[in-house]
Amino acid sequence: MEKTFIKINPADTVVVCLQPMAMGTTIDVDGTQIKVNQDTPAGHKILIKDTPQGTNVIKYGYPIGHARQDLKAGDWVNENNLKTNLAGTLEYTYSPVDEKLDIEDEKLTFKGYVRNNGEVGTRNEIWIVPTVGCVNGIAEKLAAMLRAETNGEGIDSVYAWHHNYGCSQLSGDHENTRKILRDIALHPNAGGVLVLGLGCENNQPEQFEKLLGDYDRERIKFLVVQKVEGDELQAGMEILRGLYAKAKADERVDVPVSKLRVGLKCGGSDGFSGITANPLVGEFSDWLVAQGGTTILTEVPEMFGAETILMNRCENVELFNQTVSMVNNFKEYFLSHGEPVGENPSPGNKAGGISTLEDKALGCTQKCGRAPVSGVLEYGDRLKANGLNLLSAPGNDLVASTALASAGCQIVLFTTGRGTPFGTFVPTMKIATNPTLAARKPNWIDFNAGQLIEGKPMKELTREFIGKILSVASGEKARNEINDYREIAIFKNGVTL
Repeated sequence: MEKTFIKINPADTVVVCLQPMAMGTTIDVDGTQIKVNQDTPAGHKILIKDTPQGTNVIKYGYPIGHARQDLKAGDWVNENNLKTNLAGTLEYTYSPVDEKLDIEDEKLTFKGYVRNNGEVGTRNEIWIVPTVGCVNGIAEKLAAMLRAETNGEGIDSVYAWHHNYGCSQLSGDHENTRKILRDIALHPNAGGVLVLGLGCENNQPEQFEKLLGDYDRERIKFLVVQKVEGDELQAGMEILRGLYAKAKADERVDVPVSKLRVGLKCGGSDGFSGITANPLVGEFSDWLVAQGGTTILTEVPEMFGAETILMNRCENVELFNQTVSMVNNFKEYFLSHGEPVGENPSPGNKAGGISTLEDKALGCTQKCGRAPVSGVLEYGDRLKANGLNLLSAPGNDLVASTALASAGCQIVLFTTGRGTPFGTFVPTMKIATNPTLAARKPNWIDFNAGQLIEGKPMKELTREFIGKILSVASGEKARNEINDYREIAIFKNGVTL
C-alpha cells in the first residue's frame, strides 16, 4: 500500500503528508486513528496529538515552535497556528557528541585540473575579474571577444564576473568585496585570470595584487585601463590570448576524490526538503568527508533553531566557541537593523509546508549529515581544513552560493522544492526534493531526490548521486552551465558613499 504520510522521528507530534489529504480522511499513526480536520497539501504537517496553546510542536525530534492557540489532533499545522520560539542571542554549553563515520574509503578518483599550488579544478575556464563595477562593460566585451575568437576550443568557458562594488564602500563592506574577488582570482576552476582595474577606485589594483599573496603570475595577469594608451580592448585581448594559450594546454587527469570541495546550499525549500534532498546530500557529505574530502555548510540564519546540533559536533571547544560567535553575531546583525531573528521562511517556503525558522533549520542542517565539524570560516575566508566546515554567510541564495565557491568549493549542491534556475561561478547542481518538480522543470534539475518518497532506497539513490557528482566534477555540465545561468553576488551591510 502506498504511503500517504511520514513520521520523521518517534518523538514527533506531527506527521508530514506525502500527498494531499482531504478533510475527513482517517490515518493510522502508531495504532491511533486520527481524522484529518482540514484539507492539507502535500509536504504540510498534521498534528497527531492535542496540543494546548503555548505547547511546543515537535518535528525531527525537536521543537519547531509553539501552538498559537489550542490545537486538536488532526489539525493542519502551518504558519497561522504555529509560532517560532526564537528570540535574541543565547548562551550555549558545549556538550560534544563523539560520533564516528563508519564509511569505507573507496579510493575513488575524478578527472580534474591540477594547478601549480596543488589545488584541483573541476573546470578550466578563462575569467575576467573587475576590481570595480565601473569596468564591467569592458570586462563583458573582452569576454565576448575572446569567446568569438577562440570558439571555446580547448577550454570550458570564458566569463566576466561583473559586480557593483570596489568603490564607494567603507570598512567591512570594502574588505568583503576585496576578499571575494581575491578568492575568485585564486580559484582552481580558472585556468587563466585577467584582473581588470580602472585606476582610481578604492580597490586599488596594486593593493589588491598584494592581497593575492604568492600567486601564479603566469596564470593571473593585471590590466589597469586608465594607464593604457589608446585601445584598452586591444591591450586586454593581447593578455587574454596568452592566458588562453596556457589554459588550452591543460588536461584533465585522475585525482583522488579527497581533493573535492563541495558547497551545501538549499533554496526554495518545501516540506519534503528535510525528508528527501537534504538527507540525501547529508549522506553524500558524510561519504565525501570519509574519503578525506571537504564539504561546507552555510546560511547561518537558517541554522537558528538547530545550531546546538552543529555546535555539539565541533571537534574541540575552540571550534565550538567560533560557531557560537558565528551564530550570535548573525543574530546581532538582524537585531541591529531592528529585524526579528525568526521570521525567515519565505512565502514559497510556507506554501511548501515550512512554518517556522526552526522547521526550516532542522531540515536545512541535514545537508551536512553526521560528520564532526572540523573548521569554521568567516565570510570571504578560504578553506584551511578538510572535512565538514561551517561558513558565515546569509541565506540569500546567490550571496551564499558565491561565498561557498569563494571559500574554495569547485561545485555547489543546491536542494530545492520549488525550483530555481540560477548558478554561481562554479557548477551549481540542483537537487529536486519531489518528483513533481523534477518532471516539471527538467531543464533546471540535475538530480531527483524525490525518488525516495516513491520508494527508492536511500542507499541505492546515494550511490547514483555520488556517481552523478563525480561525473560533473569530471566535466559533465550542470544544468545551470548548459543554460548559461552564472553570476556572483557579494554581501553588503553598510552605507554606499
